[in-house]
Order: sequence, then C-alpha cells, then structure tokens
Amino acid sequence: MKTATLRAERLRSHRLRSHRLTAPTTTVTAAAQHMLAVQSQDFTAGRWALAVRTRGEAALRDVDRAFDRGDIVRGWTMRGTLHTVPARDFGWMLQVTAGRQRQQAASRYRDLGIDDDMVAASVRALTPALRDGGCTRAEVFEILQGIGIDPSGQRGIHLLFTLTIDGLICQGPVVARAGVAREQRFVLVEDHIREHLTPDDPLAELFVRYIDGHGPAGVADFAWWSGLTLGQAREAAARAAAGADGSRVDEIDEGLFAARRRPRRAAGAASVHALGAFDEYYISYADRTIVCASEHLAAVGPGKNGMVRPTLIEQGRVIGTWSHASATRDAPPELFEEPEDRDAVAAALARFARFADD
Repeated sequence: MKTATLRAERLRSHRLRSHRLTAPTTTVTAAAQHMLAVQSQDFTAGRWALAVRTRGEAALRDVDRAFDRGDIVRGWTMRGTLHTVPARDFGWMLQVTAGRQRQQAASRYRDLGIDDDMVAASVRALTPALRDGGCTRAEVFEILQGIGIDPSGQRGIHLLFTLTIDGLICQGPVVARAGVAREQRFVLVEDHIREHLTPDDPLAELFVRYIDGHGPAGVADFAWWSGLTLGQAREAAARAAAGADGSRVDEIDEGLFAARRRPRRAAGAASVHALGAFDEYYISYADRTIVCASEHLAAVGPGKNGMVRPTLIEQGRVIGTWSHASATRDAPPELFEEPEDRDAVAAALARFARFADD
C-alpha cells in the first residue's frame, strides 16, 4: 500500500474518532460540548449531527429538549452561518468571531440601511418582547414593522444576526408543531443561558476545541472553519502551543494538529454513517479530498445554490449522497461506488429515519 494512501486511511480513522462517529458520546449535550459547533442552517441536519454522534438511538425529542433546557443554543457564531453550540460557550466564542463577522457584513448593512440608530431602536423594541418565552421570527418581524423598520429584503434577518453577534439574543426553545419542528424562538441570552464559560485565552481555546472535535487538522482548516483570517488562525495555534492549552494539542505531523487525549473507538462501531446536510465531517476543512474523491466534490457541494448534500460515508470515505426526505421514504441513495457492506448502508439510513420519525 502506498504511503500516501496509508496516511489518508489513518487520518480518516483518527477523524472519525474525533468527530465522535466511531467513538460516540453518551448524550446529545455531550456531543455538542465535544464538537463545540455544528453547522445548522438546516435545522434538522444540525440536530441529526448531534444524534448521529451519540450512543444508541438518540431521538429528535432528545435534541429538542436540550434546546428547551438551555443546554444548547443556535446562533450565527462563525462565518455568518448558523451553528448549534453549547450554551455556556456561546459568549466567549462571539468574543473571538464577532469582529470578523461584522467586518464581512458591513457592506451588506450599508445596502440595507442598517446603522447604529436602527440597531438601537430594534433593541429597545425587542428586549421586553423576548423576556417571556421569546418570539418566533415572524413575531420579531411584526414588532420591527410596528416601529417602522421594514424586515423584508433580508433586513430583518440581518438585524437578528447583529443582535446575536452582539451577544444579546440566541435561538433557544423549539416551537412545537405536528411532525418535525423546524423553528426556534429567539430569546435573550441573559435570561436563557444560565452558565457562561470564560477561558483565559478565548482565541487559543477556539483552536484547541476545534482540534478536539475535528483533528487531525491544520491552521488553514481552522481558518476556514472559524471564519478568521489566516493570520488570526496562525496566532491562535501559536498561543495554544505557548500557553497552558498547549498540553491539550500535539503537532503530530508538520502543520497537522491533534488532541493529546483522543477518544477511543467503540467496540462494534458502525462502518457506514449517514451524515446530514453540511455535516462537520465533510465541510469543516479547507481540503475535503481526504474524505471525498475530487471527482465527487461537485456532486456533494457546495454548489451554485450553496447547498452541501447529505453524505454516506464508509470507513470515513464519501461513497454517495442521500436526502433527508428519501431516507424516511426508504428510497435508495445515490452511490458513487459499490459499498463494501450494503446492509450497513441500509442500517445507517434507517437510523436517520427512526430519528426523524420520533
């Protein structure tokens, strides 16, 4: 076996454990704490990302209860993209990433006429309304219209984004409905989040926690995932190595970092996993060819519409795509190659169908 192939196999095996796919956690909250952030603009996929990393048969209601309890929250923590994060980590993460996100959103704010006065007016109107259980997006937009702010044209969502990265609000309790719930209430951080962690060095902590849940990975990978500049990413790695956090991360190869304490592979770990749209295992690296052959990258995404499709992975390699809807209808996936174990593919899809049918 060629050295490069062997290295790639070892890297995938290590990442499968880091991602808690072959070393699952005991609860969805523990999965969130380990991963730190899972991309969640697709709310169902974000919840499945935690369930698939949890031992046994974590149900949709288990994830929703974690949101309702305030163990986990959703917000624009990085790259202007919604992520699910442990509630106690929400504040310090934004200390690191909010400035970069504001900078990237500045031109869009100008286009929409969002200025300090509009933000202040929104805060005054929304703060009392969000105190008693929070508001849905539609209710927030109705309040904004009531004070003369037109939420259309993405103005409303950008105001919610601004109040989130300012640390005022987050998305918390799930709005109950028949079938799979697809919406959360916006709530005040000061009311909803009970505990706030305060790392000594938030920038170094962000790097360490990324490596914990995603390693082995490099500085360029961290820069992509966090949305920080490459210079900031290099500084984060250097500060992690120089400080007390350095004891938690090893440079196992030139420019490649891994957690010093690595999860142990579970006995009987599945060989195939059905991962949701935008799953961290695929999306959170600058170079995705370690897990997906280059000729299949376009089929997975992101495409022109920005979507990243759900993937089937076998022994850490992407072997096809599927859809959340087709899995619940027992429709076949789109395979790029013949799997080694078709029964394992069916079992992985059936696990999601049971989760979604909760």
